[in-house]
Amino acid sequence: MMDSIDLQSKLLSIRNKEKNVLDQAYKILSIEEAINKFDFDKLESKNIFHVSHIRNICIDYRLRFLDLNRFKGTIPDEAHEKINSLEKLHKTQIKDFKIMAPSKLFKLDSTDDPLLFAPLGNDYYYLVHKWGNDMSPIRKTLVWPFKNIVNMCVSLILISLVLTWLLPLNLFNPNPTMSDFLLVFLFVFKSIAAVAIFYGFALGKNFNRAIWDSRYYNS
Repeated sequence: MMDSIDLQSKLLSIRNKEKNVLDQAYKILSIEEAINKFDFDKLESKNIFHVSHIRNICIDYRLRFLDLNRFKGTIPDEAHEKINSLEKLHKTQIKDFKIMAPSKLFKLDSTDDPLLFAPLGNDYYYLVHKWGNDMSPIRKTLVWPFKNIVNMCVSLILISLVLTWLLPLNLFNPNPTMSDFLLVFLFVFKSIAAVAIFYGFALGKNFNRAIWDSRYYNS
């Protein structure tokens, strides 16, 4: 059995590769136009992330990062308790929460383990609470083809090669050659690509980089 993925740990791993992230966040919190008035000295540094860190995780695991009012799941009592504790500690009312979660957990407009964030300002966010089960370790692999057009093409080629290899080529030619293999591969690839294109256009699907912060269902 493979270990499940803790998205908070993944966020920390990405953030820790960069330098001066917390110093930059502190400068933002010192500015008057900060969205929520937090006392930086009372925040846990492990919970401060830039939107770029969140975007990377959303793209890798095909998640959305949207306003709390679009979340159709249940906010656990523990999350409410943490919000109340933060508001008392920082003597402020926190607003404009956002949630990172799979698309199925949001009410999306037409055209598995949520993380609740509070904005700090200038694209910095504070992780308030994480609940539910950790992410399946195979999710990143399953959604890898949808990350961008290059990944999609590579996936279609690999799938076509496997299917061509599995086909009994001697049905077409008693002594199949490499030319026969390439011809069948091209036919299989065109068929698989046609299905993928039809699926994408028919359901209005898009790549991970385009949907991570989109509120629309058909994107």
